[in-house]
Amino acid sequence: MFDLITGTMERPLRERAPGSKVTSIVVHVVVLTCVVVIPLLRVTNTLPDMQTMMAFAVESPAPPPPPPPPPPPRSAAVEPPVVVTQPAPKPGQLTVPLETPTEVKPEATTGTASAGVEGGVEGGVPGGIVGGIISSAPPPPPPPPAAPVRTGGQIKTPALVKRVEPVYSKMAADARLQGMVILEAVVGIDGCVESVAVLRSVHQLLDTPAIDALKQWRYTPLILNGIPTRFVLTVTFNFSTR
Repeated sequence: MFDLITGTMERPLRERAPGSKVTSIVVHVVVLTCVVVIPLLRVTNTLPDMQTMMAFAVESPAPPPPPPPPPPPRSAAVEPPVVVTQPAPKPGQLTVPLETPTEVKPEATTGTASAGVEGGVEGGVPGGIVGGIISSAPPPPPPPPAAPVRTGGQIKTPALVKRVEPVYSKMAADARLQGMVILEAVVGIDGCVESVAVLRSVHQLLDTPAIDALKQWRYTPLILNGIPTRFVLTVTFNFSTR
């Protein structure tokens, strides 16, 4: 019985197979349309309205006008020409011309000129004497003598040419005066003693004979760099009663 029912059911389905395919396709299309298209339409209807965007064109401010051109440079003030006036020359004074002369003219002479004397000098007195005195001013004084140098060290004392011993007077011997007298002498360029100074005194009776004796001494001249030179030396006299 089962076979009969099975056979009875399969036969009509096989006979209708081509039509069932078409029906199946149509059914699928309808179902897809209902599932896809209808929701899309609903979504489209429910979309919010988009706000309209408004665009505004803002004009930029006009650029500033260009700066005015700089004022023209001031022209340098025209200075008036400097006029150099030459003072009037004094009589007998030489002047230098400000402009170069185009030609040389002989100078005008004023007054009278007398003939000079042969052998005279410029600026002399007319009618002067040849060989006369040019000026009445006194001649300049001679330079002061150089300071004397002190002998000793590298400067050796010149040789003593003449020596005079002091006189020990009887009065000094009776008074039993004794001691050492130290003198300083300045010798000139000729070797003679010019002046004497007492550095150490004992008594007038001993100082005076020592000074008188030293003034008579003579030395050879002192020559330094080929020039006679004054010099200073120290002399000691020892007086004793023995």
